[in-house]
Amino acid sequence: MPLIPTSFDAYFAYSAANPRTSSSVFSNLVLPLTAEEYNASIAAASPRLRAPQPAISAPTIQNALFSRFMIELQEGFNILCFGYGSKRQLLNHFATHFCSKKGHVVVANGFLPDFAIKDLFSQIDNIPEVQDLGMTSLTPEKQAQMLSSYFSEKGKSHLYIVIHNIDSPVMRTPRVKSILSLLALTPNIHVIASIDHINSPLIWSSSECISRKSTSFGGATTPRGFSWIYHDLTSLAPYDFELANIDRTSLTSAHGGGSRKRVGFTSNLASTLNPALPGGGTTNISETAALHILASVTQKAQKLFTLLANRQLEAIEDGPGTEKEGQGVDLQATAIGYDALFNLARGDFVATNDTALRALLGEFRDHGLIVSAQGGSGSGGEVLWIPLRKERLTSVLQKLQTQT
Repeated sequence: MPLIPTSFDAYFAYSAANPRTSSSVFSNLVLPLTAEEYNASIAAASPRLRAPQPAISAPTIQNALFSRFMIELQEGFNILCFGYGSKRQLLNHFATHFCSKKGHVVVANGFLPDFAIKDLFSQIDNIPEVQDLGMTSLTPEKQAQMLSSYFSEKGKSHLYIVIHNIDSPVMRTPRVKSILSLLALTPNIHVIASIDHINSPLIWSSSECISRKSTSFGGATTPRGFSWIYHDLTSLAPYDFELANIDRTSLTSAHGGGSRKRVGFTSNLASTLNPALPGGGTTNISETAALHILASVTQKAQKLFTLLANRQLEAIEDGPGTEKEGQGVDLQATAIGYDALFNLARGDFVATNDTALRALLGEFRDHGLIVSAQGGSGSGGEVLWIPLRKERLTSVLQKLQTQT
């Protein structure tokens, strides 16, 4: 009599099986847009429906709310704005027309992928009365302590710090939280911040939220905390500016921090233009990212990239592939064999042996600027190419030549 597996056994048998994932992902089919292309496309698009106007858009309601903000800031609280829609323009308006009349204003764009806490202190250091403190060569922790001591003195000017998206991964680290908590409870420093993530209130403990600023100036120690007052600042405005600096074809752009999963670049799918070459499996890279990578490598590595790029552009011109609407050239059909690239590199004195060439390629492989796959039955060797379409690859080469 055959054994019938129970639901208990079936559950663990199913859980132990390897999950199947599709190799046809969105980031492989659509090339990433640059920030300029994205902004131009958004500006050219005409809305089909009239956008709803929230109550906060009325000037009278805005002025009343912002006046209340100023009173709460003077009473020792800090403002934390939530709600659907971009709050950037509203907070910038508040900083320009209200905060700037009472003291110095510094704006931090926490939503930028490359934002760091040192960028905030660089802006603060540009304030005339702060320049005499000599904070440039200090660590962010020392700079925060020096600013806290300076603005804790009676009679000093007020400093308003506007932070867009304080819930971004960069601003959520324990180090940045500790620095901001010291500044937020300094008597003459006021923080106005925005959040968009639904779980953002969990970033701060209850003690950090309810901590109050010291009423006396020149105290020995400054407490740490934020003393938040929450305000609904629903604007229903699109997040165009916040999203302009990310790769819109990559799910990792919405990653919430922590380690990222490395993408594999080898594929066994057939190419659409050349069946002898494998296709797919590549991750397209933006022009800005390519320039950042090239700026951090050696001159020999840059020369190797130039050799491969020129060879790929020639292959695109001579190849049968033409760009169709919404679909680019199959770049793998323009790939160059490893042996052919080695001959080019040796002839141009870039790499004289296999070890040197693979060392130069390693940096590009790690960042996805050069990808590879095993050739088909015709060649069988490794083939390499750059995942940039023709006009972007040409632009990268031109900018690289002007820099060198």
